[in-house]
Amino acid sequence: MKNIAALGALAIMAFAASAADAATAKRSTFGKLPDGRAVPAVTLTNARGVSTTIIAYGASIQSLVMPDRAGKKADIALGHSTIDDYLKHPNFIGATVGRFANRIAGGRFELGGRTYQTPLNDKTNALHGGTVGFDKVLWDVVSVRNGPTASVTLRYVSPDGDQGYPGTLTVDATYSLDERNNLTIEYKATTDKTTIVNISNHAYWNLSGEGASNGAMGHVVTIPAETYTPVDATLIPTGQLRPVAGTVFDFRRPRAIGDRVRDASDQQIVYGRGYDHNWVIGRKVIAGTQLMARVADPVSGRSFELWSNQPGLQFYSGNFLDGTFWGKAKKIYREGDAIVMEPQIFPDAINQKGFPEARLEPGQTYRNVMVYKLSSGAPARR
Repeated sequence: MKNIAALGALAIMAFAASAADAATAKRSTFGKLPDGRAVPAVTLTNARGVSTTIIAYGASIQSLVMPDRAGKKADIALGHSTIDDYLKHPNFIGATVGRFANRIAGGRFELGGRTYQTPLNDKTNALHGGTVGFDKVLWDVVSVRNGPTASVTLRYVSPDGDQGYPGTLTVDATYSLDERNNLTIEYKATTDKTTIVNISNHAYWNLSGEGASNGAMGHVVTIPAETYTPVDATLIPTGQLRPVAGTVFDFRRPRAIGDRVRDASDQQIVYGRGYDHNWVIGRKVIAGTQLMARVADPVSGRSFELWSNQPGLQFYSGNFLDGTFWGKAKKIYREGDAIVMEPQIFPDAINQKGFPEARLEPGQTYRNVMVYKLSSGAPARR
């Protein structure tokens, strides 16, 4: 009987320990919009010192706190402290972008013999869905779950004709955090009419901390891509798949971003004011996930691997952070202070022959899965 009692006590202790280690999800409110609607927020936290706050405005990552190699915590995601600042400075910071992430030439595309026009918000092109994309709407929180993997699911129903796109599109965005320090973002979408979809996340990362003075150009990046899609002067792909070998776009071996980010000998760098291009990881969406990139900060020791089921990776080196606004640490965000890694279908895919398919039909489910495998280990070797 004593042995049975002892075993029972051990089982209770083990359950209590596992419950204590389980990731948690905590609701709060992140202020109110001008029309009085509250902006929900959910903070996911695990037992290893990692936490992320997701706000319903734009289904956005507002913060991601993690320790460095010495155990010191810092917020590595650019963001704002108040909803008013998000409204005043709509720079896609941490946001879900869509219906169509990246650029559409002239904001125009054809489906079923009909031409559709979306708003032009990037000079002569449409960018990230239009003037009122998914980053500028309030999503509904439909599910919040505690561990062992904590998660929040948000939903937005985009009506037929929204920003010129056909079909009523129902989108779910799920953020989850587990005890292995995996932050997973999953987008799912269905439609009642043939449409185009390309949804991604536009988180800005500085692994030294969003208020760090050293920026992100010293981050060491690896991208396992043999080719990339060069662009014209308006940043629309030319339709080529150009080899990275021998160019500033070759990140097949680890290399600091700042090594050649200002190399004006390559016209592509001039067009993008740095890196703002799509690397070809594959030619189609896959069932599982594949490595998109590794990013490491030699200063803090923080790093992540990014895995996704998408064929393309848009790598943007923060070229248009223009010093006109500041973040949570009350430090001005300047050019090169952070980077963005967006797994997605190729830019302007609907208008480019041979690019991955961007159509979504009724009865199909669009799915983009992104997994950030976070680490606080030793710095990457160069």
